[in-house]
Amino acid sequence: MPQPPLVLDIDGTLTTPDETVDPRVFDVLPAWDGPVVLATGKAFPYPAALAHFVGIPQVVIAENGGVVCTREEVTYTGDAERARAVAEAFAERGGNLGWGAVDLTNRWRETEVAVHVDADEALLREVAAEYDMEVVDTGFAYHVKAPGVEKGVGLEAVADSLGRDPAEFVAVGDSENDASTFGVAGRSFAVANADSVARAAADRVTDASYMDGTLEALDAVAAGR
Repeated sequence: MPQPPLVLDIDGTLTTPDETVDPRVFDVLPAWDGPVVLATGKAFPYPAALAHFVGIPQVVIAENGGVVCTREEVTYTGDAERARAVAEAFAERGGNLGWGAVDLTNRWRETEVAVHVDADEALLREVAAEYDMEVVDTGFAYHVKAPGVEKGVGLEAVADSLGRDPAEFVAVGDSENDASTFGVAGRSFAVANADSVARAAADRVTDASYMDGTLEALDAVAAGR
């Protein structure tokens, strides 16, 4: 019997504690007998490149749902201009995006702005609220995005392009930005290193962390547990 489609976060889920991609993804993901969708807060080139080098179709959800790539098209939702306005106002009030002179985190970002987790969170949220924007803490960055832009909405679009029901998908993640995916997928796992929002939203929390937790979840799904 074919295995169910997957929607997998990257950071904290397919990585090591050192934030590098766990090499086991190169064996596990291509061997999965079903669609595998990468869903991340990172800019579009990151998941697209990872899918390419892993050897799976480049069907991805990037920028927390702001960019969705199906087999037919790439779509964009959000308000990049307003996100950049938040970043500029944040800097004018003494805030720092935190990425240094060469900001590769935001260089290819098209629908939102990411701010380093060491930045002044209270000030960032204050400024974002003035522009009617949201701030999502993924554990790796604060993402300034338009309300309603979520990974779960992106999953609905991807599922439609694949001719699948979103409830067929199994989701694995570690952060509050995965909660919307958990709400759309039929089954969800938070890895043990997940934040409290993801843990509360998931159907199950794994015993293991990072890629070990993801493998635990996939083993459970493959075994019908």
